[in-house]
Parts: sequence; C-alpha cells; structure tokens
Amino acid sequence: MTLNSLTNGCNQKSNRDPVVAYEESEVRYAIEELEKHRLIGHVSGAGSRAEKFRHAVAEKLGLGREERAALAVLLLRGPQTIGEVKSRSGRMADFDSLDATADVLRALRDREDPLVVQLPLQPGKKEARIMHLMGGEIDLEALEEQAAAEASRPVATSSLSEEITDMKSRLAALEDAFERFRAQFE
Repeated sequence: MTLNSLTNGCNQKSNRDPVVAYEESEVRYAIEELEKHRLIGHVSGAGSRAEKFRHAVAEKLGLGREERAALAVLLLRGPQTIGEVKSRSGRMADFDSLDATADVLRALRDREDPLVVQLPLQPGKKEARIMHLMGGEIDLEALEEQAAAEASRPVATSSLSEEITDMKSRLAALEDAFERFRAQFE
C-alpha cells in the first residue's frame, strides 16, 4: 500500500471506534517505527511510481490467519470481549465458535512474549475484555484500582432529577405558549 492509501485506511470513518484523523506525517512516523522493528517492509514493482509498503507481522511473529485477525481487531478497536473479536474479524478470518476464538486469544496470551492480556472485569460489564500488548506491558494493578474506584463512585441522581424537573417546566411553558399562539387563529 502507498502512504496515501495507508493514511486513507487509517482515517476511514465507517466501522471505526475511535474515529481518527491522522496526517500523512503521523502515518509516515508510524511506518518508520514499524520498519525499525521489521514489522513492515517495502514493496518494489516494475514501473512503480509511489513507494509501497507491506506488513510483515505474520512472518516476524509467526502468526496464523486467525491470530492476525484477532490481533488486528484489538489493535484497531481497543479492548474487546471474545464475542466482539469473533464478530468483528469475519472478513479476515471466520472463527467457528466463541471457543475457537477464545483458543486463539489464549494462544496469543500464552506465548513466550505475550501479545494480548485479559483485563480485569470492569464495573457494569458482563465480560472481561482482551487488550493487545503491541505497545508494551500495561499496569493491570492500576487498571484494577481504577475499576474499583469507578465501582465505588456514587451515581449522581440529584443532578439528573433536577434536570428532569427543569425540562418538565420548560415543556409546560412551551405548551402554554403554543396554546396562546393557536388561540390567535381560532
């Protein structure tokens, strides 16, 4: 892919969370960093006018199609549940079941140099999330402390009830104004 196509691909707005708007210079910097780790390579073709790149992650890390797909989803979308990885990787690899997806994620986690980690269960969430480690190790203890702090934080119901009361009074005022306006034409 060319630098332009990589930039456009990174900035694609459909099916993205979070939506980003990278400049070519930022994408160029990322390419240079990936080249240092031999995770990306150059492609040369006869008569090619633009510099082209190809990923070399599979060769460098010894990944199969399913592992590449799961890792790509985690890199693109951030922490995901097993079900989210399965449903969002369908174009790259078709997992037969949630168990098959869990097996692939477990293999990525149990490597000598792990590529993913299971995060602690967050308050209000049914399932734990899986996160990639391509940016380096993460502090699981800090995440657990943050999750515990969020769980113990009181819910602000007083401001919500005040807002509802305010909206009710504004609605009543609008209804009254509308009735007066309508009465002019009767």
